[in-house]
Amino acid sequence: MNWNKLTTLEQLDAIDAESNSTLVLLFKHSTSCSISSTALNRIERKWQNDIAIKPFYLDLLAHRGVSNEIEKRYHIQHQSPQVLVISKGKCVYTSSHSGISYEELLTLLIGS
Repeated sequence: MNWNKLTTLEQLDAIDAESNSTLVLLFKHSTSCSISSTALNRIERKWQNDIAIKPFYLDLLAHRGVSNEIEKRYHIQHQSPQVLVISKGKCVYTSSHSGISYEELLTLLIGS
């Protein structure tokens, strides 16, 4: 899986713009949390590079300010781990912890 690293607030503006033409996945990961590592592994094991979504990876411990802006910008409560799907500058799907499911993400993509 080829993650795009999310490290700056400026990238969120670019993500919003890009989400007008393609879905964007944000994965908020705590590198010190085993639940977060398990959720990340579940996504990576099943990921198919040909699905129509651009994936971004956020290291929460290194970039907490970006995580705070995600919460504010997309009107979602912070969780870790957490996935968000962004479309047209809005969060259209979010899940956290053991609720993170590649199959649900795939169903969302097929339906769009």
